[in-house]
Amino acid sequence: MSPVQNELKVAISEFTELKHQLERNTMILAVLGQLQEFNSAIETYNAALSERNYISAAEQLEKAQNCLKILKSRKGFELKVLKSLGIELTVQKQNMLYHLGEEEWQKLAVWKLPPSKDYSSLEMVLKTELHLCTLPSPDDTGSAPILGSVLQALAILGELNTKLKFFSQLLLNFILKPLVSFPSLHVLVETQPQGVVLRFDSLKSDQTHPPPAEVFLKLKQVLELLHKHLLDIPVENKRGEGGNKVVLAEVLGDLIWEDISESIIKDCLVYSIPTNSSKLEQYEEVIKSTEQFENDLKEMQYLKGDATELLKYARNVNSHFASKKCKDVIVTARNLMTSEIHNTVKITPDSKVNIPKLQSPGGEKVKTQKSPSHEAQALENEVKMGQHTFSLPTCRISESVQKLMELAYQTLSEATASKKPCAIQLFYTVRNIFHLFYDVVPTYHRENLQKLPQLSAIHHNNCMYIAHHMLTLGHQFRYRFPSPLSDGAATFVDMVPGFRRLGTETFLAQMRLQKGDLLDRLSNARSFVNMEDENNYIAGHKAIRQVIHQLSRLGKVWQDVLPVGIYCKAMGTLLNTAITEMITKIAALEDISTEDGERLYTLCRTVIEEGPLVFTPLPDEGKNKQFQEEVPVYVQKWMKFKELMIILQANLQEIVDRWADGKGPLATEFSTNEVKSLIRALFQNTERRAAALAKIK
Repeated sequence: MSPVQNELKVAISEFTELKHQLERNTMILAVLGQLQEFNSAIETYNAALSERNYISAAEQLEKAQNCLKILKSRKGFELKVLKSLGIELTVQKQNMLYHLGEEEWQKLAVWKLPPSKDYSSLEMVLKTELHLCTLPSPDDTGSAPILGSVLQALAILGELNTKLKFFSQLLLNFILKPLVSFPSLHVLVETQPQGVVLRFDSLKSDQTHPPPAEVFLKLKQVLELLHKHLLDIPVENKRGEGGNKVVLAEVLGDLIWEDISESIIKDCLVYSIPTNSSKLEQYEEVIKSTEQFENDLKEMQYLKGDATELLKYARNVNSHFASKKCKDVIVTARNLMTSEIHNTVKITPDSKVNIPKLQSPGGEKVKTQKSPSHEAQALENEVKMGQHTFSLPTCRISESVQKLMELAYQTLSEATASKKPCAIQLFYTVRNIFHLFYDVVPTYHRENLQKLPQLSAIHHNNCMYIAHHMLTLGHQFRYRFPSPLSDGAATFVDMVPGFRRLGTETFLAQMRLQKGDLLDRLSNARSFVNMEDENNYIAGHKAIRQVIHQLSRLGKVWQDVLPVGIYCKAMGTLLNTAITEMITKIAALEDISTEDGERLYTLCRTVIEEGPLVFTPLPDEGKNKQFQEEVPVYVQKWMKFKELMIILQANLQEIVDRWADGKGPLATEFSTNEVKSLIRALFQNTERRAAALAKIK
């Protein structure tokens, strides 16, 4: 390598080292400059803060913050002093926030809150006050009013939303929401030298929930006051893009609108929804006042954009009406279902359900059809069905069920006057009523339906009454409903079998209990064995008396409740159970002495004489005679029981004569083996008995 090359290499090396040294010195100078700028910003900040020039102070803090950020970003110059500078900056920022918050903001908006934070209590809410200071401080020499200066400084420091958020929560909980909830609450505004005071007064009100127009007026009064004295100051958002101005009313609006609109809906508008479709037109006033309220808030810049949820809720009144109506109907129906069953009303074939006059699809009342023409009359059958052919028979049903059916008719009538979505919703609510009845009543009243025969009979009638109306309920309204209800969907016929089964099963369960009780009583008769024994006879006689007493007691609780036909069938079935058991026990006896036969006859005669007397379906005793004479129609084994009594007193020849070679009345009721068994038990083994037995075949 030549000397020139060596010198060149040394020169390059020296140049490179000098370059690095220059760059390092330049970096050090820049860092020192940033440190000097940081220090200068802090000094200027302290001076501005002492002079209450909050905007300048906040800007200097921001400048110091930016310097510190640049210093921390320089790699290779991690200075230990940066940590101390960061701590100092944090301390100064908190110090300024304390000044802005505790010494300035709290003087501008002073809250006097009740001792208890229970803002759901009217008494506590009445103790709330808000003082707004509207005059500048005497030593306020800055160009910007102190309020604007404080708010601008908070915006620069990024703490404006935090302050307004806390303010908005107090405003919501202690002023705005109570005005929505309490109808008697009114706003009082008192002007004082240093500003205005907002407080409450309570005026007597009979309203449970305040009308919307009144609520909107009160809220507007408060928000106008805040806008005038606190929020009508544009604040530059230096942290945003392009240095846009922040409208404080808009910031507060964003913070409170969701909560206050929810409160207005939940505590005010919900209760203003009409419960009758005829009042829906009047609700237009509520929609207008809601729209005006929102427009007023938009003018004050609390709101922006299109219609909010509040107005959407008010405009969607038909849907809310349907929901409210359906809810009210279901609640009313459930209350009726859980009320007492035993309060009854009498239903006759002429009974009608009270419903409003239906409207024709055109809105006019339906005209009565004219009498048929002569041509139509000529086509009619000569034999006509009776007026009450398809009517429900006279019986008693629960008053609550009658009201339930009236509710169903009224709801369907309401549906015919409603718009399509509402009509469909109301129709299916009526179906839900019946589904609810099917599920609730048997469960809620289970114990009473099992224990009390009268209630099981009433429940049976209730189910049959509902099923009877279901047959035509949908058809009566079908052509006044919108499609698809008018196309055949409006029907309740599919629910009829279930209701009939519900009523029948409950009553049959009661019948099984009563049958069991009858058989238990007869089991104390000692199988009617050896009636010569006085104790056995007394036991048998007591069992018969208990049976008659039980049937008589049932007759009284079912009298005038069950339809006559059902009553007679039920009493006939129970009486038939008792005499069938007696026939079985007596026919099974292997030895019946003459005295036994007499006493058995006496017991049977008691049943024959007193059994028909339990057939008293009507309160008027004189009208029950025909039912008591028709006992064989309702009691299947009645004639067999009578034949048994004849056998107990007849001689062999009379028995053979009544058998009449298998064609007599005895053969109609008894089998060959039964008659032979009775002959063997009643008569001693003689040639005459053998001859008689030979003829029974």
